[in-house]
Amino acid sequence: MTSYPPKFAANRLLAALPTKEREQLIRQCDLIQLHFADVLYSVGDSIRHVYFPTGGYISLLTPLEAGARLEIGQVGNEGMLGTSLLLEVDIAPFQAMVQGTGSALRISATAFIQELEKNPLLWRLLKRYLYISISQIAQSAACCRIHVVEERLARWLLMTQDRAHSNCFHITHIVMACMLGVRRVGITKAASALQRQNIISYQRGNIEIIDRIGLENAACNCYELEKQIYETIMTPTL
Repeated sequence: MTSYPPKFAANRLLAALPTKEREQLIRQCDLIQLHFADVLYSVGDSIRHVYFPTGGYISLLTPLEAGARLEIGQVGNEGMLGTSLLLEVDIAPFQAMVQGTGSALRISATAFIQELEKNPLLWRLLKRYLYISISQIAQSAACCRIHVVEERLARWLLMTQDRAHSNCFHITHIVMACMLGVRRVGITKAASALQRQNIISYQRGNIEIIDRIGLENAACNCYELEKQIYETIMTPTL
């Protein structure tokens, strides 16, 4: 095991646990680096590890026709990857691809299940997070159906900024088109509209969010709804 500070709490789920339960779980974890574009699971893979991001963030992708993929959720330091194990299913329902480089705590699926069995506070906390994950997927489905590309792009940029913990990040039009399930020209038009309003700056794949409030105003209400659900369900948690 990697030597790791027992009171580490950069992951919000772990931070919500009492000290004893948190330290008990962290002792079973390795500290690893998440590298951009690494695929942690593919659809149908056996889930061998659970991840608690502490710096990086992960896109949850579902396959479409002709090799295309659509992002239906993100996991950053607010959550965990591997929630299907809470339902006693060890088959990955989505592709999990690293979207932002950074660190994570990783625990084997076997050790994770053992911790759930002897740590009722962890079990209670993660059931709440599972509810949030299901809600996020449902909200993403509705968003794809009823909101225009500019609103959806603004929402996606807000979600990404929250998990990147930075106003600046690198992302191409092609990747954004994949994440939102739209044509590249649609992303180009939406990003250009946000740039003309001095909300973002975009050059050669480098995005800087200049006006966070303006971006929130440009986004559909899905972003705020998801934030409210997280805060409502996770506070108080235990």
